Amino acid sequence: MSDRLSNTFGYEQVDPKERQQRIRRVFRAVAPRYDLMNDLMSMGIHRLWKRSVVREVAAQPGQVIVDLAGGTGDLARQLAGPDRTVIDLDPSVEMMAEGRRKGLDEVACLAGAGEALPLADASVDTLTIAFGIRNTTHMGTTLREIHRVLKPGGRMLCLEFSKVWAPLRPFYNLYSYAVIPRLGAAVAREPEAYTYLVESIRRFPDQEQMKSHMEEAGFTDVRYRNFSLGIACLHIGRKP
Repeated sequence: MSDRLSNTFGYEQVDPKERQQRIRRVFRAVAPRYDLMNDLMSMGIHRLWKRSVVREVAAQPGQVIVDLAGGTGDLARQLAGPDRTVIDLDPSVEMMAEGRRKGLDEVACLAGAGEALPLADASVDTLTIAFGIRNTTHMGTTLREIHRVLKPGGRMLCLEFSKVWAPLRPFYNLYSYAVIPRLGAAVAREPEAYTYLVESIRRFPDQEQMKSHMEEAGFTDVRYRNFSLGIACLHIGRKP
């Protein structure tokens, strides 16, 4: 990770192994109620954002599509079809087990981390990652790994929380810091986990910064599209 990217996230004083272990504990703890919490926190809007990702992917027969940090597979399930290979790739076996319990018949599950993808060079047509890249230990390394496994002309589509429209920001911050941890306590019984997730959103680069990081990793034609006044943002880049 470059010094600039490290400073953006404030990880320079955090041991990478400690951070990785913390993230794994978070998702192990919330796995059984993760999908329910997503629906409650976003009032179901995250499903509309993900449908937009699916439309943008426009999956074709014969393609290999990887949903990195796919967790319970809600996005991978929408991308799946009998004429293509869709892989839910996530470091949390607990999250993927929860997804299999709900049905991932046309999706392959593969354990692995973004910093060292267990995939061959130039083997993937499209890679999606929804609300997961901010939870990697080294985002710069993850971006380069994604670039490595994509075929020439392949695309990365990253859906992530981003910088909210300024007039909305005070209300959004109040909701994030006051309501989400309480929901985590009441529903998922893990308030500390959701406090961490809110903090990881706060530290994430804004739209233009993320665009720059993708370009530094080698992506071209990088663009982004805001959803819900910048609460979420879809970043798209292509491997030359």
